[in-house]
Amino acid sequence: MKIAIYAFDGVTMFHLSVPQMVFDEVARQGLGDWQTVLFSDRARSIQSAEGYSIGGIRGLSAAEDADLVVVPSWVDDGRDPRPAFRQALINAHERGATVAGLCLGAIAVADAGLLTGRSAVTHWHSADNLAARHPDITVDASVLYLDHGDVLTSAGTASGIDACLHIVRTRLGANAANRVARSLVVAPHREGGQAQYIERPIPVGAGSDPIAATSTWALSHLDEELSVERLADVAHMSRRSFVRAFRASTGSTPAAWVRSRRLDEARRMLETTDLSIDQIAASCGFGNPVTLRQNFASAFGSTPSSYRRRFDARH
Repeated sequence: MKIAIYAFDGVTMFHLSVPQMVFDEVARQGLGDWQTVLFSDRARSIQSAEGYSIGGIRGLSAAEDADLVVVPSWVDDGRDPRPAFRQALINAHERGATVAGLCLGAIAVADAGLLTGRSAVTHWHSADNLAARHPDITVDASVLYLDHGDVLTSAGTASGIDACLHIVRTRLGANAANRVARSLVVAPHREGGQAQYIERPIPVGAGSDPIAATSTWALSHLDEELSVERLADVAHMSRRSFVRAFRASTGSTPAAWVRSRRLDEARRMLETTDLSIDQIAASCGFGNPVTLRQNFASAFGSTPSSYRRRFDARH
């Protein structure tokens, strides 16, 4: 898969590096033949926000055969995209490429008319500006990313990593996304609907943090009953205090977090084992295959069997 990433004068090194870091790791891990290329309005060098000169930038033609076109951010003054670049985004979309606007890059994607009548997200600081600029777009400033299949937008800064991992997960499966995330030492899955305003994304260790310790414990007991009351008991907290602390820590309710982790485990088992759907449902704590199928279809728009046929990593 070819990924064309738009570069421009004033882009920060972080925003420009995020899609390269995630998608190039796919190739480094041997998970897929993914190639990234930087392009701009014309073949030239650009100057980053930090003052570095970056050469070897290709022209707009680099996006003509790309499977994914990424606008990793946008200029601080919010100026309109140049007509040629806007048309390049439109052309890519019309021929079936996915277009992603990360952080302020959602502004350029919106200006190209690819979000008309749809929902979108950008950095919370620019959400009102995007809504005023495009009143025909429903701007949701409370989520990390929104994926319409052909067009994706994400919130600010690190949310771009989540959106790029989501693309890996959608194309190659949860196991591939987890391997990339482990290599980059980032959280493997923050749901698109998770709140932007979070202090810590997903607890990854125990230590002295009762929420992190309880979350780590829960991941080893997904086949058991994990009510809020039981989780609060494990954390040695009252139910009310636990729910409040859990939301502050993860941006999610305990029930929603447990359901997502069970679905993550179900996907992993569908990809890497030959266990039956009944066995997977029991192992992941869904109780019965009907409940697994209902939750799986609601979350991923697919049945467990169809997902296995698509992402079976054993072959």
